[in-house]
Amino acid sequence: MTIEQKRRVIEPSNKKLPINRQCELLGLNRSSLYYLRSGETLYNEQLMRLLDEQYIETPFYGIDRMTAWLRRQDHRVNHKRVRRLMCQMGLEAVYPRRKRGLSIPDKQHKIYPYLLKGVRITRPDQVWSTDITYIRMYRGWLYLTAVMDWFSRHVISWEVSVTLEPEFCVSALKEALRFGKPDIFNTDQGSQFTSTDFTKVLLDADVQISMDGKGRVFDNIFIERL
Repeated sequence: MTIEQKRRVIEPSNKKLPINRQCELLGLNRSSLYYLRSGETLYNEQLMRLLDEQYIETPFYGIDRMTAWLRRQDHRVNHKRVRRLMCQMGLEAVYPRRKRGLSIPDKQHKIYPYLLKGVRITRPDQVWSTDITYIRMYRGWLYLTAVMDWFSRHVISWEVSVTLEPEFCVSALKEALRFGKPDIFNTDQGSQFTSTDFTKVLLDADVQISMDGKGRVFDNIFIERL
């Protein structure tokens, strides 16, 4: 965990754990907690909040339209900055694309075929699925993964993380399997879900693995909507 990530975990209002104790547990020098970041970084956070708020209103805005919108708000930004910030936040316009911000594939990982084309979902535990999204915090961002049953739309388990490493996805999967087992488990082709650590849990549980096709945002539509 980086110093910046540790700083985001600190809760100044926590009455049970004073700030000095929180810093000690995280191995963080207390003085670094109050380090003022550069103006550009603070400005980028301001832009990210604006992008996030506008994305809720217009999720179909891509890089060009978001850039144009910020310029209309008197922010002199270019396409490169907007692209980098939206990628960091995992934002993308809602239409099929070749790559998704939070779901970058790893060419070294095995990709499984999509098994759900034309399949009727008629009972619980027939198909489960998972995905990752981000949550805006007072300072910075958290990543959320959830496991859902396609029939009931029930969220079986969830986990949050300050990074996109696969561990929190594996943890959510293991927690979900404590309550049952699906016939098919569907994900996108993100490296978190194609990793050996993730797929091994499913294979060991004798669960069939299904993965969306590239650019097929509607293959996993229920979890995408959640």
